[in-house]
Amino acid sequence: MKKFLAFISVLVVLTLAACGGNEEKNSDSDSEITVGASSVPHAQILEEAKPILKEKGITLNIEEYQDYVLPNQDLASGDLDANYFQHIPYLQNQKEELGYDFTHIGGIHIEPIGIYSKTIKSVKDIPEGTEVIMSRSVADHGRVLSLLEKEGLIKLSDEVNKVEATVDDIVKNPKNLKFSADIDAAFLPDMYKSEEEALVAINTNYAIGAELNPLEDALILEGEESPYVNVIAVKKDNKDNKALHTLVDVLHSEEIQNFILEEFEGAVVPVDGKN
Repeated sequence: MKKFLAFISVLVVLTLAACGGNEEKNSDSDSEITVGASSVPHAQILEEAKPILKEKGITLNIEEYQDYVLPNQDLASGDLDANYFQHIPYLQNQKEELGYDFTHIGGIHIEPIGIYSKTIKSVKDIPEGTEVIMSRSVADHGRVLSLLEKEGLIKLSDEVNKVEATVDDIVKNPKNLKFSADIDAAFLPDMYKSEEEALVAINTNYAIGAELNPLEDALILEGEESPYVNVIAVKKDNKDNKALHTLVDVLHSEEIQNFILEEFEGAVVPVDGKN
């Protein structure tokens, strides 16, 4: 009988220990999140945040992407908990065009888009009929056209929202610029290298990846007032995820914002919760 009671006691102790172990594993302070990101600069910034999150009990897995399509597809399918690669106008466009049930939980940085040329060295030297090469992403067209308008190269209709402007909204084009807008964003640096007489609008993440310095190499560069804030995007039913909000808090921290400023030397501009 004593042996039987001793066996029961041991069994109870082991059961309680096992339950305690499960409680610790499933606690709020012990979470794992997977975030999709463009390699440059998003994944680099997340890598810097990784050890800080680890101290807070959160394991961050980073899935790197080289395009602007798959990160949203994988977020929609549930393969990702969040993604960090897109600015707000692009996110809005994707939601309207593809019906994604997404939102964002914080703006992290701005990547000023630049217009580059292999041979043209100043705006005043842009020849008549120069080709302007843009990505096929309609969400970036208004952004590029606004830059050209600011330099006096074109005039957009007063009735159009600049963010939504397309080539069809150009009402004045004194230099008779030609527009090509059917290139994948990742190939724009290659176009810059091969199309010497053209103007090429390149997103900063791809410019940096191609070893271009936007502050030094861009003929025209967007300012800090840009509305194109890069955000942490999530599915709406996951918008209250505590671990993801902790990620945003860490990305807004002084440590990470200083890293962004120092690492990218002004080519990537941190924002403190700007939406």
